[in-house]
Amino acid sequence: MEGRLRRSEAFLAEGQHLALMGNFSWRVASGEIIWSEQLYRIFEFEPGTAVTLDRIAIRVPPEDVPMMVDMVGRAQRGETDFEYQHRIMFADGRIKHLHLIAHRATDRDEVEYIGAVLDITQRRVSEETLERVRSELAQVTRIMSLGALTASIAHEVNQPLSGIVTNAGTCLRMLSADPPNIEIAKETARRTIRDGNRAADIIAQLRALFSRKTVRYQPVDLNEAAREVLALVAGDLQRNHVVLHAEFVDRLPLVGGDRIQLQQVIMNLLRNASDAMRDVDDRPRQLSIKTEPGGDDHVKLTVRDVGVGLGTEDPDTVFQAFYTTKSDGMGIGLSVSRSIIESHGGRLWAEGHDGPGASFSFTIPSSAKSNPGIPDTDATRASATTGSS
Repeated sequence: MEGRLRRSEAFLAEGQHLALMGNFSWRVASGEIIWSEQLYRIFEFEPGTAVTLDRIAIRVPPEDVPMMVDMVGRAQRGETDFEYQHRIMFADGRIKHLHLIAHRATDRDEVEYIGAVLDITQRRVSEETLERVRSELAQVTRIMSLGALTASIAHEVNQPLSGIVTNAGTCLRMLSADPPNIEIAKETARRTIRDGNRAADIIAQLRALFSRKTVRYQPVDLNEAAREVLALVAGDLQRNHVVLHAEFVDRLPLVGGDRIQLQQVIMNLLRNASDAMRDVDDRPRQLSIKTEPGGDDHVKLTVRDVGVGLGTEDPDTVFQAFYTTKSDGMGIGLSVSRSIIESHGGRLWAEGHDGPGASFSFTIPSSAKSNPGIPDTDATRASATTGSS
């Protein structure tokens, strides 16, 4: 039993290290503070040394001291929970951004808080990157207005960041349980890592999407591009109990376009289809994606769901910016997707069904039509599969 406990503790410590999250306990009356190893790493204090509020305050920039004073005051008044974002500064000028969550343990004889501290420095760096991207959006007239794009970025990035905070809170509750629920705490740490990676992927896609002034045409194998997107969303589809069916035509003609942008459209359509089936309980949640020749030297891709459908409204309504039927949606994804497809010389449309659900399809010219100078040879197809230009 002791060996298993040591292994669990080692696994949890490694999970905290990977997630850049440390935990602590704080007995307010006595001032006793206990840190995990990861929290010592975050503050860059010598492991095992005594931790006091005064010593912590040394790391806090003067501008953030009032926030720390307020936190201590709330703890001394015995408030149940508190949450702060603050900075710490080092002698060499480096700054880290931290997110602190604390919960009062109700089963203790004295006032004691159990908490978690998440190093969100990389998140802040990402936000600064997004700010730089937003400053260049005026050049991206091929998509839509600056305001709509900003809303789209906020919507896309907020989801994984919200997941990080939620998972940190869950991990905190599991660690403050008596006894601590180590297994669930480890799982939430893994989910935190997953959401952090997802946020980084979104930022990378956004930078690739907005860093060029014009569409960078190259031969793209739409089947392979779609398979890569399916690999990214497979986990989310499984968690939402969505059954996926993919039907890709062999030797589909290559298309001419921007691989990253086309994959963004496919991802938007898949997520939209999955969300449309969120409340479906009376039938299997089936989602299909299909590629086929579209006629007139075009290639066609269709995503179909068995969700709530389009109703009696004009199908084109769903492509209007800020139109949404989701309580947590921004109504941006489909509008952006249509703009991307149209910038490729294609068309994106929606169709309702007699039965449940809806279909979203787009066609874009093959590379032979959009760029006759690029032959559809085995060598070109290999280049299109790897995404190189």
